[in-house]
Amino acid sequence: MESQRNILLIGLLFVSFLLWQQWQADKAPQPAVAAQTQSSIPASTVADAHSSDVPDADSAVPETVAASKELITVITDQLEIKIDPVGGDIVYSALLAHKLEENGTDPFVLLEQTNDIYYIAQSGLIGRDGIDSSVKGRAHFDSASREYKLADGQDTLNVPLTFVSDKGVTYTKVFEFTRGKFNIAVDYKIDNTSDTQLQVQMYGQIKHSIKESESSMMMPTYRGAAFSTADTRYEKYSFDDMADKNLDKSTLGGWVAMLQHYFVSAWVPPANDKNIIFSSISAGGLANIGFRGALYDIAPGATQNIKAEFYVGPKDQEALSALSDSLNLVVDYGFLWWLAVPIYKLLMFFQSIVGNWGIAIILITLTVRGLLYPLTKAQYTSMAKMRNLQPKLAELKERFGDDRQKMGQAMMELYKKEKVNPMGGCLPILLQMPIFIALYWVLLESVELRHAPFMLWITDLSVQDPYYVLPILMGISMFIMQKMQPMAPTMDPMQVKMMQWMPVIFTVFFLWFPAGLVLYWLVGNLVAITQQKIIYAGLEKKGLK
Repeated sequence: MESQRNILLIGLLFVSFLLWQQWQADKAPQPAVAAQTQSSIPASTVADAHSSDVPDADSAVPETVAASKELITVITDQLEIKIDPVGGDIVYSALLAHKLEENGTDPFVLLEQTNDIYYIAQSGLIGRDGIDSSVKGRAHFDSASREYKLADGQDTLNVPLTFVSDKGVTYTKVFEFTRGKFNIAVDYKIDNTSDTQLQVQMYGQIKHSIKESESSMMMPTYRGAAFSTADTRYEKYSFDDMADKNLDKSTLGGWVAMLQHYFVSAWVPPANDKNIIFSSISAGGLANIGFRGALYDIAPGATQNIKAEFYVGPKDQEALSALSDSLNLVVDYGFLWWLAVPIYKLLMFFQSIVGNWGIAIILITLTVRGLLYPLTKAQYTSMAKMRNLQPKLAELKERFGDDRQKMGQAMMELYKKEKVNPMGGCLPILLQMPIFIALYWVLLESVELRHAPFMLWITDLSVQDPYYVLPILMGISMFIMQKMQPMAPTMDPMQVKMMQWMPVIFTVFFLWFPAGLVLYWLVGNLVAITQQKIIYAGLEKKGLK
């Protein structure tokens, strides 16, 4: 099999992979409620009362509410958080170290309530003696201040909110922030000063206006929900899935999350508690996923703490793994995760040494190409042998004409006699494709590459080359590779034309690829050209070229 055909094969496989990924994202119809939220959130939706905003203990049909005017602001080294004193919900989060735009000053905002998007994290206490009810409404907390800030040298910051019930029971909701971290501990302390036993249950939920993914064929990123149970470590649950069926799963531990490219928000209840994972889409057009925790009985005079963790930040695998051993799976490498994980670790290792993600990509490209060199050599050797057999194959075709059976038998005998494997030039390409696809997802999913500069005009490896220099250089390198491999005389004229157009087609595709991916392919082509020269020089000495 000729090298040109192999290039065509890898191109078709890659484009087919991209098309399949996009089909996976688009195969289900949009739910009917999506039409209500694509342009803006209806005013009637955000004006609902707080009382309709709580999941019942045996169901999950929450509605949205408008935020209070006087929010509590919390600023740490990583986060700016706004908390609504009604319910104690987190209604705004800005990631201070992650900017909205490259070289910009405004932080990236994940949770917010605007005309275009409604994305908040709620938590509360339900049950017989819960302070959050679809009938009675939400608890109205008091706080000592409206502004809290993590001071220099301070490792943790506690933000306590208090509520006293009609029975005189004090409920304290404490948000604990830690320096350098994006997870927030939400701890309810119930001091039962009444003379009756209390029964409460914590819940946490994430609400998101239904919004179509901004991905394209080249960047098929996922926006939607995901969850984990004791039986299922990680499973996506899209807005379409929610429209079809509400989740209702009982599990030990588990977590729920809302995902988008590079960022995630997640509730992680205690791993030893029995929790209910639920989802819904409200009448107002909001997707919702959450958990209901264990039921606690609190005796008179006793104090009970009920706690869960909320994460709001980048898809930092180390930080996510610290909360749950499966939460890092929100960095979704697809079916080749087992191959992508070591590639990611190797990429991180190189970056820790050189301090530049572009150079790290070059080093990992050299490593991959080096490890695959035996396959590459076998590929070109097989192609050279096949090329030398072309005259004999042409003779067989003239001898047997249209008798395919005899032609096939004669060809197999010839291959056996000459010790040639007709698939020898194809199999190495097929073996290399999983590595490329795994690396593709590593570069696509790694938040570390967001706004990461390389050199000169490449100031962000996660977006396309602004001047298209890398894609053009990549196309030139493909053209050089093609010229180094002369067309076989038996190749079909249509194949010849297709091969001549492949560098142009690939260049057009790569115009919109992230610069990091184009850099990988370009360096890979340059290495391949060097390897071809070395291999062909050796084959020529053996009389095979």
